[in-house]
Amino acid sequence: MNRISLILFFLLSISLLSEAQLSPKNKKRKGDAQAAASASGLDDVTILGIKSKFLSRDTNSVSIYMRVDLSKPNNVPVRWKDFTGKFTLNYVLYPDFASRERLGYGNVPLNEQSVIQLSSTKFMIRYDVKRPVNHPTVVMLAEISEIGTTKKVLNDLALRFNAPKLSDRFSLFERTGQVLLHQNYINVNDTLLIKDVNKTVKPLYVMRYRHDFDAAVSPMNTNPRSAPRTLDIDTVFTINTSTLLSFKEEGLYYMTEDTTDATGIGLVVANKRFPKMTRPAELTKPVMYMSQNQEINDLLGTKDPKKTLDRYWLTLMNGNTDMAKRTISVFYNRVEEANRLFTSYKEGWKTDKGMIFIIMGPPDRVQRSKDREVWVYAQRANFSEINFTFNRRPNQFVEDHYELQRYVEYQPIWYPMVEAWRTGAVRE
Repeated sequence: MNRISLILFFLLSISLLSEAQLSPKNKKRKGDAQAAASASGLDDVTILGIKSKFLSRDTNSVSIYMRVDLSKPNNVPVRWKDFTGKFTLNYVLYPDFASRERLGYGNVPLNEQSVIQLSSTKFMIRYDVKRPVNHPTVVMLAEISEIGTTKKVLNDLALRFNAPKLSDRFSLFERTGQVLLHQNYINVNDTLLIKDVNKTVKPLYVMRYRHDFDAAVSPMNTNPRSAPRTLDIDTVFTINTSTLLSFKEEGLYYMTEDTTDATGIGLVVANKRFPKMTRPAELTKPVMYMSQNQEINDLLGTKDPKKTLDRYWLTLMNGNTDMAKRTISVFYNRVEEANRLFTSYKEGWKTDKGMIFIIMGPPDRVQRSKDREVWVYAQRANFSEINFTFNRRPNQFVEDHYELQRYVEYQPIWYPMVEAWRTGAVRE
């Protein structure tokens, strides 16, 4: 499984059946199916990942918006018929994550009514799911299968038919209102909509915060967390749903039906380059995960961040410019990917998941349950296997806020990985 597959695998709650898991008999069948697909003009199309969200239609049904990321060899664009002709989509409803009792199931035809092509590699599937009798909440397990093979991709999603939260009924859409945005950030001056499936027009309160949130602390820091800070609201204004919007200032925006609501819709409005980081003052901050205290103080206290950052990397690489360039490229590619994948109410690189991803890279597999994710890293040079456990925590801005369970026992794994960064030994 390649690096991109792994990245999307753990973000999007996917379980992949790799070729190594197939029996010889199934491998032969897989080869026959691939040959048949090639003969019919369908080149190999690989599903890299799935991300899904629901919106309530009424108390008896929800609409599912599922984004599917694909690839073909040599970066060849994926045609609409390559996707719809090669895969099927089915789902099963369960009472919760621990139960295997089937409450309902369905097959989703992949056709002009259900599938929109977003780009050369991205598609969105929209379909409705009805509520099982006497079950206001369920877990949906969706399965996209490759026709004629045993390859499949799974995606789980908790559904709430009673829609107690604003985010159960409204979501961010791109400006046409057709494509739901499966992310918690936009860029300054982007145009978007906040809408429900019925295109309801209603006012929402918007609170803007300019707070610069702290980055994640060390995986070995087991000190009790400090009490949550009270954030000062910079601006309050109102908007209407189903109306084109744009935000002209960076910051954290929080949208609610009432200013006293405990939950709402959080949105990070970032500079035009985000998730890339290009400003020297920004680029100095993520290196704190691999730096000593004095180095961090020098980087944050400098009046010339570009010159100080250049000197920092060259010093680590003992003046080896080529090694410095290669390590810088790998490091900031991971920072950008962390921003893309894990931005919640703060930039992705600052989150616990972002920190682990930047230093350790993508995990080899992920184990998920209702309120927990476990990232599993298989054998490396200095350890046999290591798990990082992330627990879901309540957060008023986003639903997917996870915190790392910290242990001092991570030291013999973490420090060698940091040293590998500091010596230019990390490769993609």
